[in-house]
Amino acid sequence: MSSDSDMQFFACVARRLNLSNAALELGLTASAVSRRLTRLENRLGVRLLNRTTRRLSLTSDGEVFLLASHDIIGRIKETEQSLSRASAEPQGLLRINATFQFGREYIAPAISRFARTNPEVQVQLELSDAPANMVEEGYDLNIRFGMPSSSRLIVTRLLPNQRVLVAAPSYLRKHGTPTRLEDLTQHQCIILRQEREAYDIWRFDDGEHVRATGQLSTNDGEIAVSWVLEGHGIMLRSEWDIARHVRTGRLQVVLPEKTHEAGIYAVYPERLNLSAKVRLFIDLLRETLQPKADELSLRQFE
Repeated sequence: MSSDSDMQFFACVARRLNLSNAALELGLTASAVSRRLTRLENRLGVRLLNRTTRRLSLTSDGEVFLLASHDIIGRIKETEQSLSRASAEPQGLLRINATFQFGREYIAPAISRFARTNPEVQVQLELSDAPANMVEEGYDLNIRFGMPSSSRLIVTRLLPNQRVLVAAPSYLRKHGTPTRLEDLTQHQCIILRQEREAYDIWRFDDGEHVRATGQLSTNDGEIAVSWVLEGHGIMLRSEWDIARHVRTGRLQVVLPEKTHEAGIYAVYPERLNLSAKVRLFIDLLRETLQPKADELSLRQFE
């Protein structure tokens, strides 16, 4: 038996001060109540009740345990009620993790809108391009690209997205346009890094991959895109980030048949009892992003 269950049991017995009446309330036999009471006293190492043939009475230790039981049972009920309210009404702390650039451009404005209509929710936004461990780091929601590997996480797709190879026309005029994946080994590739790891293996949906090499690398996607725009090399980048530059002709898609699916997902730890704050923010984020789907996509260029 758990400690809180023992406390509820003892509170019932102390309220009735009669084994038969307590047994009726608990749905047990009087002998079962007596045995459980003895086990509880043995576990605690104290006598909680004085027993006579006619009645029960609390010992001084029993009074202390009863007061503590009422206090703890009350706190448990308050917590349960608070959590129940949180599942119906948005309140409390909402911790969100997102990548740097997407977080700045789309998540932060959505949070601003959310905060105006949900004053009882305190929102913390943490930006990091490194994969987040949601459970260990205590995030309620993670906005990420591509499906998570953990089957214990629940995902909701917000937008389709794919990674494509891009370069500035000035770079391609100077160095030529690759016609095969193998040609990339002869080109300058701009590589993203995270902490001490380099994401230099570029994988594609057809199962092919290539090891990218080049003069420039960074842990900041915005800087990497600026280098591509300035003609320093070829990069594998999400379409949401470069579609606008392709639209204006500042970037050109290279090897357009080589793509990597990386949908934009809202990821959270639990499906059951999803709190109102998470549910409402996901709905607002989807409502915010859906009108931008065409703007962030390269489909019109296919």
